[in-house]
Amino acid sequence: MFKRFKKNKKSSSFHAVATGTLLPISAVEDGVFSEKLLGDGYAVKPANSEVFSPVEGKVLSIFPTKHAITIETTAGFEILLHMGLDTVELKGEPFEIFVTEGQKVTAETKLATMDLEKLAETNTPSTIVVVITNMDKVKDMPKTSEKTVNATEEIFSVEVG
Repeated sequence: MFKRFKKNKKSSSFHAVATGTLLPISAVEDGVFSEKLLGDGYAVKPANSEVFSPVEGKVLSIFPTKHAITIETTAGFEILLHMGLDTVELKGEPFEIFVTEGQKVTAETKLATMDLEKLAETNTPSTIVVVITNMDKVKDMPKTSEKTVNATEEIFSVEVG
């Protein structure tokens, strides 16, 4: 009976996609990301090969070159998870994907592995970027600063605006 009077706050928690160094998106060595042309978010310089979901939601798409996955959160945010920089040219070689389109995921879901040695051999940065592409839904974007993180650790929460 009183449900209509409750304010329905929708939000999504964002997590570290890998163990490593958390970076503000402005520190990513690619202007498309650092200048927030696709949206705002954060990045992780991974210390190992495992890549986890940054959010709870559903996998919308997996790029044919396996370097990027899009996820829609339960609150309606559209997330681009981009593994490495300039990795599209590698034609999927350093990536193994463990999820399928339409699959529900949580922060504990391992999405992929990245062959860090292969990336190093090709001089390709391994930085993993997480971007909210529909920023018009974001009420207030939290700031991130460089620090060491563990995979699946909560980074921040974002409210629908």
